Amino acid sequence: MSVNKEIKRITTHVLQAMKAQNEPISMLTAYDFSMARILDEAGIDVLLVGDSASNVMAGHETTLPITLDQMIYHAASVVRAVKRALVVVDLPFGSYQGNSKNALDSTIRIMKEAGAHAVKMEGGREIQESIIRILSAGVPVMGHLGLTPQSIYKFGTYTVRAREEEEAEKLISDAKLLQELGCFALVLEKIPANLARRVSEELLIPTIGIGAGSGVNGQVLVTHDLLGITKDFQPRFLRRYLELFEEIKVAVEAYISDVRSGDFPNDKEQY
Repeated sequence: MSVNKEIKRITTHVLQAMKAQNEPISMLTAYDFSMARILDEAGIDVLLVGDSASNVMAGHETTLPITLDQMIYHAASVVRAVKRALVVVDLPFGSYQGNSKNALDSTIRIMKEAGAHAVKMEGGREIQESIIRILSAGVPVMGHLGLTPQSIYKFGTYTVRAREEEEAEKLISDAKLLQELGCFALVLEKIPANLARRVSEELLIPTIGIGAGSGVNGQVLVTHDLLGITKDFQPRFLRRYLELFEEIKVAVEAYISDVRSGDFPNDKEQY
């Protein structure tokens, strides 16, 4: 008689305990069932259904074009694959800024239609009303400070944020506010490592960095960047673990060659 080993689900409380025990948190993006299943079985702690799907999956220049309906489609695909990881879904641009009722409506759709576990929102004090309203409905919220891609046209560049003292102090203030409001974790994107370490030390909630150094409580990367499926994006903070663009290309070229030569299918590959 085989005994199924119980899979321990990652929850917001588990992440809090991981921070308390100095256990690093691993987080990656996922947009579809097949990839999410692999990442989950590998033991990833958090899967982010990121609005980066706008770039990676749809080929847009920014994250702004992706819609709420499209985010729900991606999120539902990921949730169906996952047995262990916490699934966090980005609220897309235009679904929460400046209108807390719209923010709650968007969040409820994500939770009900996709089965997500939490949502992520970019910004600090300027979106606090939306955060409060979502949290009051019992939905966990992950914050996001530093480089906030949905505000790219405001910043005009993807350069490192919070190098100047005034912006750094605002980031620290916003981080403490997000914790006070009830956010369960915080993404810090592309900020100086010393600042990220300071924020992480001053907060009780976990911090997850991308281009924010090693002094945070966890790391997140875009899976397609890590695997080398995307080849043009090469920031300093990215470590490529595979070069799948070239490997897949070589495999497909071999397939094309075999089809054209009549080698595929051979006698063993037909009925």
